[in-house]
Amino acid sequence: LQTREVLCKRRISATEEKILDDSACAPPRPSFTEPCNNHSCPPEWLALDWSECTPSCGPGYRHRVVLCKSGESGDTLPESKCPKQGRPTSRVRCNLQRCPPPQWVMGPWGECSAKCGLGQEMRSVQCLTHTGQPSNECLDHQRPAAMQQCKSNCDLTLPVSTDNPEECKDVNTVAYCPLVLRFKFCSRPYFRQMCCKTCQGH
Repeated sequence: LQTREVLCKRRISATEEKILDDSACAPPRPSFTEPCNNHSCPPEWLALDWSECTPSCGPGYRHRVVLCKSGESGDTLPESKCPKQGRPTSRVRCNLQRCPPPQWVMGPWGECSAKCGLGQEMRSVQCLTHTGQPSNECLDHQRPAAMQQCKSNCDLTLPVSTDNPEECKDVNTVAYCPLVLRFKFCSRPYFRQMCCKTCQGH
């Protein structure tokens, strides 16, 4: 709408006028508004705020929602109603701080392979990114050991049952059980426990 001021005036002289109350002037009172721009407003693009850069480090993108809006009511319209060439971009590249380099990640040590004496224990060693994804960019000379020597205590105080053949076994790490039997050491508690199956019945 266009607006204008409408006043009731009386001319007193060639250069002087006096403003009167509206009732002093004869009707009809001229309109003080009239319509303008009778043509409809075209649809237009509306771009919302940018999102944060994702991922949180390294090369990434920012995104935003772009809508086609009616120029009159403000309602959302199909994108085909707005001019294709004037559409704002909905994605831009961004780059925050550099991502941490991949690192060697170790799991817990496993059980010692020997029940008595020296053996070996193992653990998992993986090269992972900061997001936990496998990588091949870790330095080989910094790779932690995945295997190490371990030692299990030989408990000589535990009684050895010879009643059940399935529970009476030679310890795997002991290779001298035939010699124990040959030199008649089965009467000694330590050798009898280490070579239970060989010494059984002797």
